[in-house]
Amino acid sequence: MLFMVKIVVRLPGDWQKERLHNLVQAETARGVQLMKEGKLHRIYRIVGQRANFSIWEAASGEELHATLSSLPMHAYMEVEVHPIIKHPTTEAWEAASQAIPPAS
Repeated sequence: MLFMVKIVVRLPGDWQKERLHNLVQAETARGVQLMKEGKLHRIYRIVGQRANFSIWEAASGEELHATLSSLPMHAYMEVEVHPIIKHPTTEAWEAASQAIPPAS
């Protein structure tokens, strides 16, 4: 199953730069690992916010919950999850794109 997830991070108070840097580094490392595992497909930053939209894959909502809970910033996250499926326009585009020979 695919899920579109909106994550907003709300860190408490003023943190020292080093503490924030370490948390961001750990979050990035975990995100890269989840991409390598095929669980996190894409992630897009929301301009002007410490927030993102992302596309995740999991066998169930429970699996997705466990994966999101493994993120270092999870305790500071507000998370919205929406199951998604391919749109017919995307399927039509993909079918048409495969029928067109590549330009030489």
